[in-house]
Amino acid sequence: MNMFRLAGDMTHLLSIVILLLKIRKMKSCAGISLKTQELYVIVFLARYLDLFTRYFSLYNTIMKLVFIGTSIIIVWYMRYHKVVKQTYSKDQDTFQHYFLVPPCFLLAFLIHRAFTVIEVLWTFSIYLEAVAILPQLVLLQRSRNIDNLTGNYVFLLGAYRALYLVNWVYRFVTENHHVRWIPWLSGLVQTALYADFFFYYIKSWKNNEKLQLPA
Repeated sequence: MNMFRLAGDMTHLLSIVILLLKIRKMKSCAGISLKTQELYVIVFLARYLDLFTRYFSLYNTIMKLVFIGTSIIIVWYMRYHKVVKQTYSKDQDTFQHYFLVPPCFLLAFLIHRAFTVIEVLWTFSIYLEAVAILPQLVLLQRSRNIDNLTGNYVFLLGAYRALYLVNWVYRFVTENHHVRWIPWLSGLVQTALYADFFFYYIKSWKNNEKLQLPA
C-alpha cells in the first residue's frame, strides 16, 4: 500500500458514492450506461474470486466486497427500481457491450501470468475493465448535455485508473518490482479512452460552464 494506491481506491470509492447518491437521492440514472455497469459486475466478480481462496488483509477484503456489492446494487436499481428505471436513457445506450466479453476472455486465455482459473479470470477482468467504460462514453457523447453528478462520476473513474498507473510506476521504482505488462498496458489503454472526456471536463470546469461533449 502506498499513497497513490490509497488515493486510487478512495477516488474509485468516491465515484461509486456519487453515482449511488444520484440514483438514491435524485431517483435518476439519466446519463448512466447500464451496459457499462453490467460490465463492471462481470469485472468485479471475475477479479475477486480469490476472496474464497486467499486472505490479504481486512482492508483488501472489505474493498472487494464493497465493489462487488455496489456494482450489483447499481444494476438492480437501473433494471428493477420502479422509479429509477424510468429515467434510464435506453434509446441512447445502444453500445453492443457483450461483444466486448468474448475477445477479452480469449485474450486472457492466451496471454496471462499463470494458467490457473484464478489468474486467467483476474487477467480477463483487467482486459475487460480497460474497455468497460466505452458504452458510458458513447452514451455521454450522444446525450451531449451532462449533469454535474454524472460528469463527476466519470471523471473520478478515469482519475482512479490514472492514479493506479502512478502507483505501479511508484512500486516499480521504489520496491524493485518487475514490470507487470498486463495491468500496465491495460491501464494505459483505459486511461487513454478518457483523454477526450478529461479535456472537455477540465475545460468546462475552468470556464465554469456545463459539461458538453462534441457530437
